[in-house]
Amino acid sequence: MTQIDVAKKGKYTKEMIEVARVEGVSKEYIRKNIEEGKIVIPANLKHTIRKICGIGKGLRTKINVNIGTSPDKVDKKLELKKLKVAVKYGTDTIMDLSTGGDLDDIRRFIIKNSDVPVGTVPIYQAAIEAAKRKKSIVNMTKEDIFETIEKHLKDGVDFITVHCGVTLESVERLKKEGRITNVVSRGGSFIIEWMICNNRENPLYTDFDLLLEMARKYDVTLSLGDGLRPGSIIDASDRAQVQELIILGELAQRALSNGVQVMIEGPGHVPINQIKANVLLQKRLCHSAPFYVLGPIVTDIAPGYDHITSAIGGSIAGSYGADFLCYVTPSEHLGLPDIEDVKEGTIASKIASHVADIGKGIKSAIELDKNMSKYRRLLDWKNQQKYAIDPYIIKKYRKSVKRYKDTCTMCGEYCAMKKVSKYLNS
Repeated sequence: MTQIDVAKKGKYTKEMIEVARVEGVSKEYIRKNIEEGKIVIPANLKHTIRKICGIGKGLRTKINVNIGTSPDKVDKKLELKKLKVAVKYGTDTIMDLSTGGDLDDIRRFIIKNSDVPVGTVPIYQAAIEAAKRKKSIVNMTKEDIFETIEKHLKDGVDFITVHCGVTLESVERLKKEGRITNVVSRGGSFIIEWMICNNRENPLYTDFDLLLEMARKYDVTLSLGDGLRPGSIIDASDRAQVQELIILGELAQRALSNGVQVMIEGPGHVPINQIKANVLLQKRLCHSAPFYVLGPIVTDIAPGYDHITSAIGGSIAGSYGADFLCYVTPSEHLGLPDIEDVKEGTIASKIASHVADIGKGIKSAIELDKNMSKYRRLLDWKNQQKYAIDPYIIKKYRKSVKRYKDTCTMCGEYCAMKKVSKYLNS
């Protein structure tokens, strides 16, 4: 039985109980919202996860880190290092987006070594293997797609991105309106190329019931991908994006009625003044299904710093109700991230999720800031490390201090808190 099946019977799984404990809410709260499709727990029946996480209404904003090979860089040991760095700095999930090397071997290796839930995008492998075996992506068959999905599910993947809302109708809207950046989703582009060249509808849409049957078998969470997400802030919130979202909302309801957990992926590049509207629209059209936002990136002119532009967007989106943030690294738009990029991207996303939780009024998030402030006043550097998102950087800076051991070197003997505390008896 799936998490939804159990929830509908008024009972609790061990995963529900664990999520309730970690989040500081009742197990009934978790059960009820899983039943209503407002919370998901990505956990394949074939995968033992050490750090279960819940995503959705009233819970802490979660983050995801993408890792994976490319045709130009295939190194399993490097991907393992990226995985460990991401977990060290607080990611809640990992996605393997590998496109180079032995994709089955790499995926199984990541699943085996991950303490957190693992996601994939099966269409990548289906398209890449079709291009190798059959000379072109357009020669890929429906069977190729679903056989690849089945393989990922059997391996223990906890959630998969599937671009079910990229249809002939939504693509036609894209063509009629026009865009500066057209399509920036790799999975979306594979499906669009296939549909146009074969003059056929997207199999992930026409055979959605088959997809539900497969996902239900392993209790895998479907992450309904935004293949038509905007790739520039100028293209944000257009008809193609909204049309795809309408379709995803309808499919999410079908999934829920079939006992399959679903979350909805969202844009992309969005100007800061449109973020609230995008979140509210998703929640309305998708009946409050968990919202997984890719950034959003709020300006297009900061390559090399898009971990910052996405942290700005993610904190705002999260504060308005987005549930899950996909990290962005400094190398976004420029190249494959290295270990340092993964670290910087994870920390930036973790900051964004925490800022969002403060905006949501999550009590545990506010308590962290309260405790940090208390220990700053006391000039207690050891306990500041305990509550910091990156405790290692505090240790690094404090190690370099020679003269002032109790204050920082910015103020030294003129430290405001040290001077005033003795007069305020604090």
